[in-house]
Parts: sequence; structure tokens; C-alpha cells
Amino acid sequence: MPYASVALDIPTRALASAYDYAVPPELAGAVAVGATVLVSFSRRVAVGYVMAVSDEPPADVPASKIQPIAQVLAPPAFDEVAAATAAWMAREYACPLCEAVRPFLAPGQKVRVTRPAPDAPWELVSERAGAVDARWVSLTPAANDFEPARNASRQRAVIEALLAGAMRLAELSATIPGASSSVRALERRGVVAVEARRVVRGAAEAATTLSSAAAPRPAKLTDGQRAALAAIDEARRAARGDVVLVDGVTGSGKTEVYLAAIERALDAGRGAIVLVPEISLTAQTVGRFRSRFGDEVAVLHSRLTTGERYDQWDLARAGRARVVVGARSALFAPLADVGLIIIDEEHEGSYKQDKSPRYHARELACELARRRGAALVLGSATPSLESLARCHAGSWRGARWTRVEMRERPGGARLPRVEVADMAEQFRGGGRSVFSAPLADALRDVAKRREKAVLLLNRRGFATFLMCRECGCVPECPHCSCALTYHERTHALVCHSCGRTWPVRAFPDPSTRCPNCGSRYLAAYGVGTQRVEDELRLLLSDDVEVIRMDADTTRGRGDHQRLLERFDAAECAVLVGTQMIAKGLDFPEVTLVGVVNADTVLKLPDFRAAERTYDLLEQVAGRAGRGGREGRVIVQTYWASHPAIRAVAAHDRALFTEPELAERAEAGYPPFSRLGNVVVWGRDAAAVRAATDELAAAVRTEVAGAAGWEVLGPADCVRARSHDRVRRHVLVKAPVDAALGEVLGRAAASVARRAGVSMAVDVDAYDLM
Repeated sequence: MPYASVALDIPTRALASAYDYAVPPELAGAVAVGATVLVSFSRRVAVGYVMAVSDEPPADVPASKIQPIAQVLAPPAFDEVAAATAAWMAREYACPLCEAVRPFLAPGQKVRVTRPAPDAPWELVSERAGAVDARWVSLTPAANDFEPARNASRQRAVIEALLAGAMRLAELSATIPGASSSVRALERRGVVAVEARRVVRGAAEAATTLSSAAAPRPAKLTDGQRAALAAIDEARRAARGDVVLVDGVTGSGKTEVYLAAIERALDAGRGAIVLVPEISLTAQTVGRFRSRFGDEVAVLHSRLTTGERYDQWDLARAGRARVVVGARSALFAPLADVGLIIIDEEHEGSYKQDKSPRYHARELACELARRRGAALVLGSATPSLESLARCHAGSWRGARWTRVEMRERPGGARLPRVEVADMAEQFRGGGRSVFSAPLADALRDVAKRREKAVLLLNRRGFATFLMCRECGCVPECPHCSCALTYHERTHALVCHSCGRTWPVRAFPDPSTRCPNCGSRYLAAYGVGTQRVEDELRLLLSDDVEVIRMDADTTRGRGDHQRLLERFDAAECAVLVGTQMIAKGLDFPEVTLVGVVNADTVLKLPDFRAAERTYDLLEQVAGRAGRGGREGRVIVQTYWASHPAIRAVAAHDRALFTEPELAERAEAGYPPFSRLGNVVVWGRDAAAVRAATDELAAAVRTEVAGAAGWEVLGPADCVRARSHDRVRRHVLVKAPVDAALGEVLGRAAASVARRAGVSMAVDVDAYDLM
């Protein structure tokens, strides 16, 4: 009798490994790695996932005591490599095994089971997923000799409609009332044939009018592109998980390198996975891959419905799609024989998952590439300091790391000229506008020349906050420890943490009252995208279209694409937005990029704040001058001397990286260490404090005497309260080669459970707030 190793879907740290079950003869053909099964555990039924199948019984348990699998609930969704990768994720990121397995399952599959009747088999509850078939009707050869009865007018109408070709039954019914019964009668006579054809949901929405959504082949590649392709080919042929970092300036043609590398992988009979940041996954990006590879491309991202995600996932599983493009979750696609994994904009923080399993897509891709014998390509104009450090070392975890530079733009296009506008000097000179004099003049010039501009401000809303001019009170969210953002259009204060809103009108409205002292001088301070939009409409003439793109204007399905298509179609326009406009956009008509306030991220209490600022500014600056006309970038800041600002202005990364690496080496931050952050939260402040104290003591016991470890805290989080929960954390620094996840996992498992207290272990943490 075969035996199966089953990961139980019970999310607790107490179940650290899979359990063994016997496979009864009647299920022998259905139980395979990746299948979802029903088993008995601790006197109740439980859902589990088959991680391995063996003919040998487990050595430490008598065969007579091994319980059988009760039922197979769903066919296999992943293979042996994926199962091994899930086990690695559970160890590396200190999460329950079932939470590491779930991302590999079919979209829409839930953990719950139900029984239609007491004696009926159990059924897996799914979220309206699964394949959908459309019924198509076509004429058979027998139709040539068939003559409908005189009074069968509907049958005659159906036959006449089908003479033009097969039609969906739904279309026939819509145009010919009562067509369904006529089709059934004709089918019984053998006159028509009805067949089910697979429907790929959402396929009609893939079309776009964006002019840059195609990827025509260039006449020739640049020297940098050829060097990158040669390195990628070498890594793919080595088939051991080698990594190539394509370090290319914005507009250097990295996408063409990806497309050419994928073509070569497909020619070799292997598939490819391409990751792009969620906010960059636009119709423009997807269109370029589909223009080159057509229906062989499947797209996976969070804006798809569950049914649409299932259809795209199933295209990969069935082998109809050999290229998968998507956000970080595309790594879990069931693509056969992956030969190439590409991560575009690899520096992006959004590649770090913020819910369990809290994996980083770059690290998971490294592991998958190694296990599948694929090459990993990382691309960015601003590579992460961790990736640069690994390339400098030459290897990481047994894989070779190679960096290839691409310093030129194709077709002779030049990098834009960057100017820094010191807003402190502007203020001393009498400037009180949102726009400095250089930026205002440049915007007018763009309007005069009928060109396009992009303005970046990484804050949505009208103003950053309201403040009373008499007592200094700043309204805060009573449920979260953060100031409320003022939205002028809706006259509301909004908490961007929990989403609650309060109706308020700012000074000079006579109804305004300070919640602290009652003064009517509660005025708006700071600048948001709504205010920038309003100021632009006052500055420019009515024939310049102003388009705002932020979280408020892109809430609806398709809003992101619709706004970009408006910008693309306009003769002269200014696109105002948050960081979603900084990446993945290619509009040759854009000649001006303005950064309204470069300091919004720079002053956050986060050791990566300077790196994030440099990345964002360099990326948005690259939107200018991508066509035949010279580009210009104006960066407004109160900290013009900061290395990140100076590096962007000079197009010289070393001006930023050298002092930044020196500071991190001294403080022991990545890339010179690994960073773990364990957050504990709950309504009971005393219970949260006790849990973090116990956790910190457990970690210190685990690492006692080990070199290179440092435990900081426990302490209140920067956001000490959120959604009425108190938040505290413990920060752990570890050597770069340490098994940080295993240490934190053991420490977290040893902490006593407390009602109403939750804990999250974040290995290689990015969010320290």
C-alpha cells in the first residue's frame, strides 16, 4: 500500500511538518503530489495537501496505526518541486507549512468542506472558480437534406442563422426567442451539434488603445543589450539557478532584452515567468509581451476576478500558456519546465509579501530557479543594495551572480537633464506656490510647445493634514496613531490606515472648529495630489488636459488603464500622480518630469528611506526624454544637499551608494546583515507587553553566545496603535548566512498563547513601521 505525506491546513506553529497517511486502493490513482485530500486528525476531519507519495511506510510508526486518506477533494495543483519549495518557505519565513502551500493552489480554492447530505461525500468550498464552458451550436451534414415543418418557423430561423457559421447558444437565444427548445429538437434529429467550448474569462478586456503597448523588433540591439543576452544564455544553459543582474539606465531597452531572452527559452522548449510590480502591471506592459508571444501569455494579478485568475492559472497548467506575466504571485503558477524567471524593477519593495507567508519574491525566485534548473534575471535602473552586494561577491547560496551594465539608450536618445529647485531658497525669495519658479515656467513651456509632462507627488488628498493655528492641534485618528489627511473634494478627514472618514471643512469656511480649543482657524497644511491638480488648472490654459492618477481615482476596475489611455490620446496633457506613475510607463511625448516634493519619503523613520527616495526619483526621472526630444527633470526639495538628491541630479549612483553603505555597515543593517521584525498586537496593552517581553527573552536565549546577532527591543512600533490595537515589536539583526527564520520560528512557537493577541514574524523585513 502506498503512503502519502500530507500537510494539514491547520494554521498553527505546533504543526511544523507533514503527517503520514495510507492511500487506500480505491484512491491509488487519484492521490498524487499536489492533490487536496480529506483526512482524519485528532478525531475530526481536516483538509490537507499531498506533499509526497512513497511505497515505503514511515520508519517510526507501525503500519497498522497509520490512518487512511478518506477522500480526494481536488486534483493535483502543484508538483514535487513546488512541494519542496513550500517546505523551504515554511522554514525560511517561519510560517506554518499550510500557509506556504496555499499560494500554489488553484485560485478560488478554500479550506472549508461541506456535505450536501449526511451520507453524501464531502465537497471542497470554492470561491466561484473552476472552468466555464460556453455551448456552441453548429450545423451537421444532415442539415443539407433537412426541411423543417411548415409551422416550425423557429427551427427555420435557427438553421438560417447557423448557415453563416457556428454560434453560441446564448447568442441564438438572444436573437431568436425560444431558440433553446428548437436547438434541442434539431439536435435530436441530428441536424445540429451542440458542443462545450472553454471560455477564458476577461480575455475581451485585454485590448488597449495605448500606442506603446506593442513591442516591434528593433533593427539592431545595443552593445549593452547583446552583452546582457549573452550572459542570460550562459546562465540558462548552466541550468543551476545562476542570476544575471541587468543594471540598465531608464530607457536602455531592458524589456527588449527580456523579450529576446524569452524567445530563446521558448525555442529551447522551456517556459518563462516574468514578474513586474503590481502598480507597473499596466495594459502597456502586458501588451508588449502579448504583441510578441500572442496567446502563449497568461497574466496573473490581483485586479482579476477569481474566475479570471483561475482561467489564466489553468492556461499555464494545461500548457497552452508558456509565458506567465504577473505580480509576485505569478511565481506560483503551475508552468511546466520553467527555464527562465525574470524580475523587472527588482529593487521594488512591493515584491515583499506583507501577509503570511511573508516571502520576498527575489529570494523565492532564487530558490525556484535553483530547484528547477532555470536562470534568474533581475532588471533595474536602480538595483537594490542587496543585489549589488551579491554581484560584488560573485555568488550567493551556491549560485553565480553576474552584473551586466547597460549605460546607453537605443536610437541615440539621451538621459534627461536634471535640475534641483531648492524650495527653501524659493521661499526666501517670496515664492509661496506649490510650484517653484523653474517648474512653473517649464510647465508653461510644455503647454506652449503642445507636449506632455508628468508630475510626481507621493501623497494623495488635498493636504497632508489640518492644524489649528491657535493651539497647534493636529486631528488624529482615534483608532490609529496617525494624523488624518484632508480631502478637499469630499470635505473629509481620512485615515489612510483604517479608512475611516470624518466630515470637516477647513478654514476659511465659517463652520470650521478645532476639536481641541474650538478655534475656527483649522487650516490645511502640506500638499496632496488633489491640490496639485487644482493649482495646475489655475496655472495652465483650458486646452491642456490635467489627469490625476492616485489611489482615489483608480479604485474602479479598469480605471488605471482608462486614465493612461486618456493621457496617451491627448495632444497636450499633464499627468499628476503618486508612485504608480513612476514606473513602467513609456510615453515618447513626455519631455518634462516634475517632482513636487522629493522629501516625503526621505524623512521617514526607516533605514531604507534614502534608498527608496533615490530609487523613486531616478525611476520617475527616466519617464522624460524617451523619444526624439530632449527631456528635462525638475526636483523640488528642502534637502538639496542630501546624497540621494545629488546622485539623481548628476546621474551618478556612487554619490548615494558610497555614504549609504558606509552608514549601514556601521549600524549593521542589510546588506551587511539579515533583519527580522516580529510584531505583536492586540486590544489588551498589558497582554501585548507580556508577549513581546517573553518573545525577546526567547530570542536572546536562542542566540546566546552566537556572533553577529543583535536583539533590539521590545518597543512600541512607529505606528503604536492601528485599528484600536496596540502594536509592539522586537527587531533582530543576524549574520547574512544565518538561518534567521528557523530561530525566530522556534522563539515564536515557545511564547504562550494569549487570547486576543496576535503575532507576525517577518524575516528580511521591509516594513519597520
